[in-house]
Amino acid sequence: MATGLSAIFLANRAALLRFVRARGAGDDAEDVIQEMWMKLEAKDLGPVADPLPYLYRMANNLMLDRYRSATRRERREQDWAEGAGGVMADPSEDLAVDERMILAQRLREAEKVLRELGPRVELVFRRFRLEGVGQRQIAEDLGVSLTTVEKDLQKAYRAMLALRLRLDTE
Repeated sequence: MATGLSAIFLANRAALLRFVRARGAGDDAEDVIQEMWMKLEAKDLGPVADPLPYLYRMANNLMLDRYRSATRRERREQDWAEGAGGVMADPSEDLAVDERMILAQRLREAEKVLRELGPRVELVFRRFRLEGVGQRQIAEDLGVSLTTVEKDLQKAYRAMLALRLRLDTE
């Protein structure tokens, strides 16, 4: 049987669910409540002076965390798509200092990954994705086959996708 904060959570679960729905959780409301439950069960919080307001504050904080995470993910995907299309984001945009630092770090990581693939793969990727040069032209300029250019691009795409997946899980 649940005791303490868990018991209060269970007794007020329906009200907490309505609260997160009203705050805009929509279809994610059940997920937010489940995440709350998991956090409560994972932590040994001890007695809380005002347990019900604490739970509402916790629900609100989880909603804010999800909103911020979704916003960052959307911005990251948009930046990624713009970068992949040859349009570079303007670093002087109104971003918070910490967000600029994170973006700069991720750019350095992407550049490092490309460098590690070798100079030709890096050059092929940059010319094709950033400069918009066609694959056939790149092959002629480098004196390699079109198949080699395609394989170099596949290698670069796999490396960038692996980096993106790693960054998404951090």
